[in-house]
Amino acid sequence: MPHTAIRREHRKSRHMRVRMKAIGVPQRPRLNVFRSLRHIYAQVIDDTTGSTLAAVSTLSLAAADKSIGGAKTELAQKVGTAIAQQARDAGVTRVVFDRGGYKYHGRVKALAEAARKGGLEF
Repeated sequence: MPHTAIRREHRKSRHMRVRMKAIGVPQRPRLNVFRSLRHIYAQVIDDTTGSTLAAVSTLSLAAADKSIGGAKTELAQKVGTAIAQQARDAGVTRVVFDRGGYKYHGRVKALAEAARKGGLEF
């Protein structure tokens, strides 16, 4: 198996360990993060109904504003503030953070801290 496939499988197993503890309920939905090489995605999910309450990515920010650019960490901060705004508009103030099997470092950490500054509590 190629090295990248092994890394992907290890991340998926770490994500499953995180998901055993991070369950989104209506009072406290789950803030999920997915990180690809170029983009970062964030969703606020209610796992009891399986519905997405808010979703933001670097792709959606770029589609809304063509001047969006910069380093990947800066873009992750913008996604964090945008997801906090959308979640507050949907009536969500407290979430469970699901880092998606990634280390709490770099872009994931920047997104989380920006979401906290934006008004989400976790």
